[in-house]
Amino acid sequence: MVLNQATLKRDGVQDYVSLRTTALVIAAYAVFIVGYLLLTPELTYEAWQGLFSNLAVKAATIVTLVCIMVHTRIGLWQVLTDYVKCSTMRSVLGFVLNLMALAYVAIGLFVLWGV
Repeated sequence: MVLNQATLKRDGVQDYVSLRTTALVIAAYAVFIVGYLLLTPELTYEAWQGLFSNLAVKAATIVTLVCIMVHTRIGLWQVLTDYVKCSTMRSVLGFVLNLMALAYVAIGLFVLWGV
């Protein structure tokens, strides 16, 4: 059996590990944000801007946005291949939904670095 490590094709194990890893990153970020909301006595615009002007929070937000995109991409692929039988419709839906995921990351970056 020949294994080509340079291929762009995924396998089930890689999808499984990617989904679990991205889910952990997303959950950790959500816990951080919820903790911040609960522990901040008075949530004002200045406090919120101060949080997101921190470089570490910006980096964590970027990592989380990319993880959301990867998680969405794998999940969409799984759902579309299971439930959309027409290959043309599956391709069009996959393209549009992946484009939307990329747009969300781009908009998130634009908003994040605007602070």
